[in-house]
Amino acid sequence: MEQGAKIYVAGHTGMVGSAIVRLLKAKGFNNIVFRTSKELDLRNQQAVNDFFAFEKPEYVFLAAAKVGGIVANNVYRADFIYENLMIECNIIHASHVNDVKKLLFLGSSCIYPKFAKQPMSEDQLLAGYLEPTNEPYAIAKIAGIKLCENYSRQYNRNFIAAMPTNLYGPNDNYDLQNSHVIPALLRKFHDATEQSAPEVVIWGTGSPFREFLHVDDLAEACLHLMETYEGTEIVNIGSGDEVSIKELAEIVAAVTEYKGQLTFDSTKPDGTPRKLMDVAKLHGLGWKHKIGLKEGLQRTYNEAFLQHAQLKGVN
Repeated sequence: MEQGAKIYVAGHTGMVGSAIVRLLKAKGFNNIVFRTSKELDLRNQQAVNDFFAFEKPEYVFLAAAKVGGIVANNVYRADFIYENLMIECNIIHASHVNDVKKLLFLGSSCIYPKFAKQPMSEDQLLAGYLEPTNEPYAIAKIAGIKLCENYSRQYNRNFIAAMPTNLYGPNDNYDLQNSHVIPALLRKFHDATEQSAPEVVIWGTGSPFREFLHVDDLAEACLHLMETYEGTEIVNIGSGDEVSIKELAEIVAAVTEYKGQLTFDSTKPDGTPRKLMDVAKLHGLGWKHKIGLKEGLQRTYNEAFLQHAQLKGVN
């Protein structure tokens, strides 16, 4: 991409979109366009068409999505499939109509089957049943993948799709009711440290393994793919490393300087025993993550709590 090229980042206020914008600005890209959800309803086809016709972006990072934790995904099932389908259909089609040079669509690791072989390689897509609780969201993301693939095939568009692993970092959601595991643990341990609580209770046995990637690393990977990768096949983005929930909790305890006891509530569900991305393809394309988990957690904690950054969902 030329530094003066017009780049549209959809979802620029979210954790992923804001990381991409930060990186682009740091790299000298100075012609970035975006709209807030109040300024542009991405579910509205005419509004999206008008925006693309007016701005004529050359490159598009599609990071906009309706997202939430396991409860939200399971309760608002119709909303999750409808809104995500509308967002990606509108943006991808408008990108085609307005001759966007290249588009990167960001999916999710939840597109893979519930019992996918570990680590999960790109060829596991559509190889089995999805996790039921977030099936609507996953189906919407799979549709986005197929939109990119088939616009590329039928119209020779350069629309690519990447699947990130579990993410954490700046602009995450720290609401204990609907956040993901890392922000939930950071908030829980921070509060326990502040209150000198004798113990922190963690759901499950602590035995499941998970993979995590700092969102700044994801942004770097996205830019790398936008500048180097062309193909209809999806690309996993992850660290290739995994950690048990117990080990993760111990790292968070160290980062937050919590001195009390860690208690694992085995009456609560563990979820999938292991969920690791196969990132051999990404490594073969010349990119590897740089931010280690402990370093990334310390940086995230400092930014969100110690520097008094605004916490999403927290009054």
